[in-house]
Amino acid sequence: MAWRFRPSRMPKLDRKLTLYGLTMIAIGSCIGSGIFVTPYEVVQAVPHHGFALLVWALGGVIALTGALTFAELGGLFPKAGGVYVFLKEAYGELAGFLYGWIILLVINTGALAALGIALAEYLSYFYPFGYWGKIAVAVVVIAGLTGFNLVGVNASQWLSNVFTGLKLLAIAGIIVVGLLFFEPAKVAIDFNLAAHTPSNLGSAMLLALIGVLWSFGGWHHASYLAGEAIDPQRTVPRAMVLGAVIVTITYVLVNLGYMLLLPLDAIANTTRVAGEAVAQVFSFGGKLMAIVIAISIFGTIGIYTMSAPRIYFAMAKDGIFFRQLAEVHPRFHTPAAAMILQAIWAIVLLMAWGTFSGLITYVTFMDIAFMALAGFSVFIFRRKLPHAERPYRTWGYPVVPGIFVLISSAFVVNTLIERPVQAWAGLGLLGAGVGVFYIFKSLRGRVQPAA
Repeated sequence: MAWRFRPSRMPKLDRKLTLYGLTMIAIGSCIGSGIFVTPYEVVQAVPHHGFALLVWALGGVIALTGALTFAELGGLFPKAGGVYVFLKEAYGELAGFLYGWIILLVINTGALAALGIALAEYLSYFYPFGYWGKIAVAVVVIAGLTGFNLVGVNASQWLSNVFTGLKLLAIAGIIVVGLLFFEPAKVAIDFNLAAHTPSNLGSAMLLALIGVLWSFGGWHHASYLAGEAIDPQRTVPRAMVLGAVIVTITYVLVNLGYMLLLPLDAIANTTRVAGEAVAQVFSFGGKLMAIVIAISIFGTIGIYTMSAPRIYFAMAKDGIFFRQLAEVHPRFHTPAAAMILQAIWAIVLLMAWGTFSGLITYVTFMDIAFMALAGFSVFIFRRKLPHAERPYRTWGYPVVPGIFVLISSAFVVNTLIERPVQAWAGLGLLGAGVGVFYIFKSLRGRVQPAA
């Protein structure tokens, strides 16, 4: 590194993120590849128009109840690191460390690897990359966007605003095409839930939620950036709630758009549902949507390479991770070392795993497990800190956070039963993290504070 770690002289993060910028980050963190790729998994699990849309609506309920819950937590602890801070304050340093450990080793880096693969897949629509060619594309994009985000939070905010705006416009186009070109004689729509209720409905819907929650995951990334937000006690909660609402409406409508253009069995048998839906109307629809999806994924990778390193930065400042990760670049005022470490590990995962479906189950299981714990912390803080200043109080408490925690917990248990390989792989890394935490804690006790 060109700079040295001197806590007493170290520059601070810049507070430049606006409500609009944070909201676009919350939206852009969610809308990546999932909504264009995973609808087939939902329809395979619940092959009915009404139940499929119901699963997407349920994902929205989870996201919205989670955002309303986390809004109170974000106002209570407006610090860089977001969910890490909530967990640490509620359950202690070990819980906070394990979240950051899993974010680094599994959740965010696994998401980056999966997104990199998905991006390369869509670019191969125009150029026939081989296996290693796709890996190379993903590596270049992750490394390049990490470098771009290193130059300052204003650059990151601009990137998020531009690419999130483009993806929202593109999705609006799909919805409009579906509404205008729907042909009832060609595509039969059935929303009668009572006549088609399967015996295993609960388990099937929870399994379908893997792809749905992958697609919704990310609204809480706004909380990671509280240390760089203007008036964070107000902007961070509002950004998470607005982001969850906008994404929910968008996802339900775009899935309806797919259904208006394609028969249900066609949706169940394609991983390129957006392209095939638009191709029913325009011959160039496949190529057009490949460009749109590539842009969407590129924007999400840009946000992920920027947001989660703030967690490793906060952990290092608390003395429970490599202290070099608490460094702020003297010129750009970004947590550069944390961002570089994340990029390196994402590339390692990319080369080690290399498949999209395995990665998203692995990532989503651990992510929702920690989201459930963080959501439950709102109950703990209501008892532990009854008189603390709360710029925002969770609407519908205790029902709203209770819904979020219960549905999230049910999803975690069902995934452990239905997809045990990926779930146990994540739990194994969690167990290893306990040992690593105590190593760092021991080292912290031996290190003398800097002068």
